[in-house]
Amino acid sequence: MVSTSMDLFVSEITTPSTPLLFAAATSTTGMSTSSSDSICSSEGSPATSFRFELQDVECHSYPSKSLSGAYSYRPLAVLSGHIGSVSCLALCGEFILSASQGKDIIVWQQPDLRLFTKFGQGAGSVKALVTVGSKVFTAHQDSRIRVWKVSRRSENVFRLVDTLPTTKDYLGKFMKQSNYVQTRRHHKKLWIEHADSISCLTVYNGLVYSGSWDKTLKVWRISDLKCLESIKAHDDAINALVACKGIVYSASADGKIKAWGKEGRNSHSLKGILEGHKDVSLNSVIISDDGKWVYGGASDGFVMGWEGSHDFLSWKLVSETKAHQMAVLCMCLTGEFLFSGSADKSIRIWKREAFGKLSKAGVINGHEGPVKCLQASPHNVGGGFMLYSGGLDKSVRVWWVPKQSAVQNTQEKSISLC
Repeated sequence: MVSTSMDLFVSEITTPSTPLLFAAATSTTGMSTSSSDSICSSEGSPATSFRFELQDVECHSYPSKSLSGAYSYRPLAVLSGHIGSVSCLALCGEFILSASQGKDIIVWQQPDLRLFTKFGQGAGSVKALVTVGSKVFTAHQDSRIRVWKVSRRSENVFRLVDTLPTTKDYLGKFMKQSNYVQTRRHHKKLWIEHADSISCLTVYNGLVYSGSWDKTLKVWRISDLKCLESIKAHDDAINALVACKGIVYSASADGKIKAWGKEGRNSHSLKGILEGHKDVSLNSVIISDDGKWVYGGASDGFVMGWEGSHDFLSWKLVSETKAHQMAVLCMCLTGEFLFSGSADKSIRIWKREAFGKLSKAGVINGHEGPVKCLQASPHNVGGGFMLYSGGLDKSVRVWWVPKQSAVQNTQEKSISLC
């Protein structure tokens, strides 16, 4: 039983050696680079700890258990400050980064959840955000990717250092006609340029992958920021990306998730197609840490699950769960729990069962608009974990989810707002 005593929730959080969570909430190995001036803890850094003091949070709310045994989830904090809808979230060591359609990126300091700094104003509506080592990559509606260097030595802690494609990359290709591709009638662009809004990013093994409404998937090398490949990936807009175990998954409005892999120095090639519902957009894709289970969130409210073969060369549809009454816009995974955010303004909690099946474990209500992005922290906090959500109501909300509530009770729960 969860007590309502505040003392229960003043718990120690231990930061792991690689604390980065990327936009797709996947396990990405070999990505962090050590940096003496990095604000984000990097691989090899000593573990640090701090205390999560609820009295420091402006909104004193916590989970409670009713007489019927059902849990209700109340926000630890409602973080306001964005001028537009919150489009993406990332965890970076002791910081939470949130970006919006209003062009602004806010850095929130943990554990007190106070606004630390803002950056990125005037750089185009932000669609996606990933962090690696001391760099932050942001994808924008103006079809560019911006690279920010994180440093405590500068007054401007998050400093813009480059834009992709870089000037060097552009100048090396613009003179040769064979480097241009047709993007629409009477219009051509270099193959290293996206021709429409960049909707998603993911990072894996020294590479950044970008997906766009122009239906292409591009591959960028982190070390020199060079564009290595452009893949005509889908028949409609790419909405989400995730990478794990050498495979990159792209989810599209064409109703398919495609799996891409590369052998050695060869280019990426198509490894398989995970078919969703006919003529239904797939808006999000996530994958388990072991790479075996892939889940896609669809516009018809379904979360679909596929099981991958041991060699990741084939995938089988194993579950179809009607998760929401409206479109599933985002998902994240932490351990055995899957979270789905929807246009119906709710967040649903699912427990992963045998054979990829999902069982209902709870529902969190509270956002005043569709839920656009989710991130779950791997840190243990008082027998539970932290969940962060961003919505079209321009707010970021912070929740504490007790693990035992999802395990012991499979009835729907509701939120009480403070």
